[in-house]
Amino acid sequence: MQKTLFNDRSTVKARALLIGQSINIKSLEKTDYLAVTPLVVSAGENGCAVLFRYGAIVVFNLTSSEEKAFLTSLNPLITTPVDPPEVEELELYRDTTHPGKIKSDTIFLSEFRVESLQIIADILAKSVILAYYEARTARSFDRIEPFAASLQHASWNRQQVQELIQQLGNTFSIHHKMVGRVEIIDKPEILWEYPELEPLYRRLATEYEVRERHLALESKLELVFRTAETALGLLQNNTNLRVEWYIVILIVVEIILSLYDLFFNS
Repeated sequence: MQKTLFNDRSTVKARALLIGQSINIKSLEKTDYLAVTPLVVSAGENGCAVLFRYGAIVVFNLTSSEEKAFLTSLNPLITTPVDPPEVEELELYRDTTHPGKIKSDTIFLSEFRVESLQIIADILAKSVILAYYEARTARSFDRIEPFAASLQHASWNRQQVQELIQQLGNTFSIHHKMVGRVEIIDKPEILWEYPELEPLYRRLATEYEVRERHLALESKLELVFRTAETALGLLQNNTNLRVEWYIVILIVVEIILSLYDLFFNS
């Protein structure tokens, strides 16, 4: 059964926030909720919130104080908080003449259906995730550039090697989050039940360039990973070469000592 919210309002503000690496929403699923997959719960006096396991929430029609109180109530459920949170905003405007139209940071809807809010929340949540990891990947890329510029150098210190390994770890972590948990380019399950909302989903996905940003992020992650992998490979080869030269030098020294003993002690 379809349910509408905010029937007394013509505009509603939506705010997406990435607040942690994950949110344990199991306890909230046992309370009164407005919808599931994704989970929608009441928040504030006349608002609601959509929560995602991968650490993002989208609140609708909350004042600043209500949002702050709601975030505080979620603290025990958050793993590895993101502070300050990544934020995205969108204004929802009731308009029966142009439903689904998107202009700047405003979307026009004929009514504020819970299912429509879930679709909007899905895209906004993915957008803040992308923004967060775009920034992290850019920082990793900046850190990896010095290694790319010095791939032919044979001598790196231990700190540089540790930094390189750390960047590899960061890259794996981001890729796992994007592919294994968030499923950025996958359609939300709610579209199977409400296929009439797919045009709204497509317009939002296009507006926020979800697929394009995901592919660009994947390419950057691949470049960071390959650069780090190549650098570590060259470092390993250089180390092996040094070991081989040490062996050659030891053999030469041994021969010299043997010749010295042969000629001067005979």
